[in-house]
Amino acid sequence: MIPKIDPTKTAAWQALKAHFDDVCEVHMNDLFQSDPNRFERFSMVERNVFMDFSKHRITEDTLDLLQALATECHVKEGIQAMFNGELLNETEGRAVLHTALRNTTDRPVYLKSVDVMTDVRRVKAKMRAFSERVIAGDHRGFTGKTIASIVNIGIGGSDLGPCMVVEALKHYGNHLDVRFASNVDANHIVEVCKDLDPETTLFVIASKTFTTQETMTNAHSARAWLVDSIGSEDCVKNHVVAVSTNQEAAVDFGIDPENLFEFWDWVGGRFSLWGAVGLSIMLAIGPDRFEQLLEGAELVDQQVKDKGTLSMPGILALLSLWYGNFFHAETHAILPYDQYLHRLPAFLQQADMESNGKSVDRNGNKIAYQTGAVIWGEPGTNGQHAFYQLIHQGTALIPSDFIAFAVPLHRLSDHHDKLLANCFAQSMAMMQGKSAEAVKSEMRKEGSTEEEMNRLHPYRTFEGNIPSTTLLIEKLTPRSLGQLIAIYEHKILIEGLILNVYSFDQWGVELGKQLAKPILSEIAGSEDSTSMDQSTKGLLRILRNFKLDAT
Repeated sequence: MIPKIDPTKTAAWQALKAHFDDVCEVHMNDLFQSDPNRFERFSMVERNVFMDFSKHRITEDTLDLLQALATECHVKEGIQAMFNGELLNETEGRAVLHTALRNTTDRPVYLKSVDVMTDVRRVKAKMRAFSERVIAGDHRGFTGKTIASIVNIGIGGSDLGPCMVVEALKHYGNHLDVRFASNVDANHIVEVCKDLDPETTLFVIASKTFTTQETMTNAHSARAWLVDSIGSEDCVKNHVVAVSTNQEAAVDFGIDPENLFEFWDWVGGRFSLWGAVGLSIMLAIGPDRFEQLLEGAELVDQQVKDKGTLSMPGILALLSLWYGNFFHAETHAILPYDQYLHRLPAFLQQADMESNGKSVDRNGNKIAYQTGAVIWGEPGTNGQHAFYQLIHQGTALIPSDFIAFAVPLHRLSDHHDKLLANCFAQSMAMMQGKSAEAVKSEMRKEGSTEEEMNRLHPYRTFEGNIPSTTLLIEKLTPRSLGQLIAIYEHKILIEGLILNVYSFDQWGVELGKQLAKPILSEIAGSEDSTSMDQSTKGLLRILRNFKLDAT
């Protein structure tokens, strides 16, 4: 396996600390004024994706030192280890091969000397055949009606990825109404299903083990809804399919083994939309466009293989580490200027925070540096009227990623021009700011008195110097969306390799699940709460009282 190096012990890290002292107070306005070629120097293009990272508090020396850090941390070897099928997820003894799911070539991908592409192609062909039958109306419901609605039941990676992609590619959707239910709160599945016809609804249950509490609770409710409405338990075979590794449990549920779509333990949940977990995507946009999604991601895979940390994901990873560990920025905003991408920030929250949100390194030692950032955001321009105030004038440094498309998917060019103008203006404002002198000059032209200018100008002054990256993509297509997602996936991998964490396990989600079981038993009245803490006991007591009052 690759060396497990504490990045803070490297020569490059120490050099970065000294370099930070030299550049931390430098304003980006001065960097642009001193270098007329800064935009060209700090930007790159890959196919139809352009990345501008000139609006960052960096110099060429900064990038050189960050690249040196990546070299000392053996990032190149780590990237190769992932593609080679090595057990990169050591705490679970698993390889990390979601990239194999989007390998559209004849190239073999080996895991323990076995080419996994045989199984990948088999499952993909099965997905295609099933999707084509549903879309064409050949797969019918129990009463003979064609399927009109799809409900994906999953949670985490089995929901966030497919849901985000289906929403992002709605423009390319077919006649099927594809919806998603994830929360164990019954309000979610009730609202999703309340206007659907059970005779024309197909459920896709996505659960690797077929035991996930939230997913199986919703699945059993969906099954009861179907059986009660249609009047026969045999209807399950027509109306429910599964994405799982647990064939026995799926068959016991009533699912036809032919309608079981497999995935493997070398596919992490939050990186799984490229395979069987993406069945709802394939149903929504069709197999050919699903294949284009994979092709876009594969382009980025090849770029990362070829360029490593000089690729777009590599630059994003280095910048994230720079702000997190030297400027101590704790959050990062994802700001897509396209309403179709409204679920992208939530998807990247899981992808990034569940991956690199760790406090123990790969040597088992407690970490004394910052790992994952808090990822958040909303589409522009809505966010401008909500939280941009904090980014512009708050006390926290918040690096941001602006994502926009040059060509719209509609004919309302006036809307799109205004959208892009706002996108570019916001990143410009974050960088440039507005000096006290500029504010006073503006107020003077408005007719303000000297007293008003002196009193009010601090409130209208912007320090600027807020870093941002702009990803400008030609057009939102299945292929370009695949590129965008893969850029962030590899950014997470590269940053995790430098940070010396296991990016592909998620033990942090398990403790709450374990503790929920005895609490559920206590709520049901079958377990004594004496072993629980005082607060939890108190909450259970109040819960019982509320229930009694309600009856």
